[in-house]
Amino acid sequence: MSSGLYSYKLAFLKIRRPPLSRRRVSVEGRRRLSFRPMAAQEGIKKGIAEFYDESSGLWETVWGEHMHHGFYDADSSTTLSGHRTAQIRMVEEALRFAGVSDVPLKKPNRIVDVGCGIGGSSRYLAKKYAAQVQGITLSPVQAKRAQDLAMAEDLADKVSFQVADALEQPFPDGHFDLVWSMESGEHMPDKEKFVSELARVAAPRGTIIIVTWCHRDLLPTEKELKPDEINLLNKICKSFYLPKWCSAADYLHIASALQLKDVKTADWTEKVAPFWPAVIQSALTWRGLTSLLRSGWRTIKGALVMPLMIEGYKKGLIKFTIITCQKPE
Repeated sequence: MSSGLYSYKLAFLKIRRPPLSRRRVSVEGRRRLSFRPMAAQEGIKKGIAEFYDESSGLWETVWGEHMHHGFYDADSSTTLSGHRTAQIRMVEEALRFAGVSDVPLKKPNRIVDVGCGIGGSSRYLAKKYAAQVQGITLSPVQAKRAQDLAMAEDLADKVSFQVADALEQPFPDGHFDLVWSMESGEHMPDKEKFVSELARVAAPRGTIIIVTWCHRDLLPTEKELKPDEINLLNKICKSFYLPKWCSAADYLHIASALQLKDVKTADWTEKVAPFWPAVIQSALTWRGLTSLLRSGWRTIKGALVMPLMIEGYKKGLIKFTIITCQKPE
């Protein structure tokens, strides 16, 4: 939801630092991770909101409430039920990798789901930990549907959703024991601000989990991706309303600059390999095609570039990455 687009040298100030809510990552190097001017960022935000307003109903109809990849192993079923089970396993594997405890006195009590979709992860985490969960999304359609589903499951007292920007979260500093971002980081035009906001709202010793799409790490001899790789990613960006991509190494640089602790990352690309072929197969069914045509042109454009996601994974260009860390006391 990640070496980088470029090679970075982080400048750590040894003077008195401002709080995380006002701190920016200090970076010396060829390029920052904040790629676009404010007008372009606003255009991306609008495109994301409209894309998910249109496409979320189709996704729920075919795939259910979890709007993210599945986590597969050799024994995973390739039936629709098996794919949905793999999506639940993705949630559990992310929690396991981050070391989030199930012990009653140590489990998270307050959770934020950043880029919550229709609230699948939010409701799952609320039930698993008996926690209070707040979800944010740019899509009004998603926020309403997520709240309706919470009410249908008698979770309205535990889970709430609102339209909000992940880069300007409407929450106080240090509020959440668990900060959860499942496949939303790829939409963030300013990765530094994104991670900084996740850290700001995390409580001291709180856990941050970012699961996201990245591009491959650059080689020591490379200043940027190859032209054909950039071209492929740009095609995906245009249809999925993404800013330019970054690598897992970029996320590690940002986390280090923010002095976050216990930073870990893993490449789960092989674990998600069956997902996109399955999504394409579902789109080619009668139910999928008719639902797709009703969803609108933005959704159709997204469907047309799904083979490019598979190509990117096969070439080793696209990486499915998890990054976890803790906020220091």
